Amino acid sequence: MNSINSDGGFWGEKTVCVTGGNGFLGSYVVEKLKMRGAKHIFIARHADFDLVKSEDVQRMLSESKPDLIIHLAANVGGIGANRERPAEFFFDNLMMGSHLIHESWKFGVGKFVAIGTVCSYPKFTTVPFKEEDFWDGYPEETNAPYGLAKKMMLVQSQAYRMQYGFNSIYLIPVNLYGPGDDFDLETSHVVPALIRKCIEAKEQGITELEVWGDGSPTREFLYVEDAAEGILLGAEQYNSAEPVNLGSGEEISIRNLAELIEKMTSFDGKLVWNASKPNGQPRRGLDTQKAKQYFGFEAQISFEVGLQNTVDWYRGSREASGNKDDVH
Repeated sequence: MNSINSDGGFWGEKTVCVTGGNGFLGSYVVEKLKMRGAKHIFIARHADFDLVKSEDVQRMLSESKPDLIIHLAANVGGIGANRERPAEFFFDNLMMGSHLIHESWKFGVGKFVAIGTVCSYPKFTTVPFKEEDFWDGYPEETNAPYGLAKKMMLVQSQAYRMQYGFNSIYLIPVNLYGPGDDFDLETSHVVPALIRKCIEAKEQGITELEVWGDGSPTREFLYVEDAAEGILLGAEQYNSAEPVNLGSGEEISIRNLAELIEKMTSFDGKLVWNASKPNGQPRRGLDTQKAKQYFGFEAQISFEVGLQNTVDWYRGSREASGNKDDVH
């Protein structure tokens, strides 16, 4: 995948702070920063900084002295985790975003890249979701606390730009997936969860596999490497207040997704749909024209190719780990 500024022209002498830089998406962003010639990358790890606390945010800024911040850190999980811990997801994400933007403005950071979530969109949004529809209703209930907490970063980002001239941008990626994803069934999203369940079911000779919901909802997925590319293109070229979607433009039903994963993992049992479990948002697909228009971003990896890469990576990681339950 070609990248602009590979000679380090934009990034070369900048100090870039990446919150969550050792996480799933963060590891790809950091690798692409290095490929672009960034020489000074500060990874803000949770073990070192609790970004929910303003004093830790201040200490992080003091130690890193960043010119630009890419805020990827989040407390996040699938439908089950959101139902069990809504207060935690709301508070942690709200406070992280609020402290980081406020303290970054006070510190004089040159640019702040805030990463939102597709979960912030209203439950019933016309597909494809356009950025203009962002405030047209309440998010889907199972992940509304998380979605609204992340949405407040847009409010703060725009308010600080308006009052202080602070250059903060807000990007909205759709559901991500890819090698290195979270395969812990307590916290994982639908793609890694289904991959793990199908592979384990095949290994254990299980003939039926329960899947939540009725399979009717649709989702759009963005390969993690594409997402990292979109974020860096936005950081390099976009300097405006309005939010911008990052997506692939491919919409697939959960039923078709499950059947595709069943095929790729060679699981030949039966998928049993548990309609008593929540479906989540009925449809989800983004309008991606603004990302292309404003900073030339288009997803490069097709969903089938990306999904096969993810299945292959998980299989390889399980074999390499020796303990098959350790791969998250």
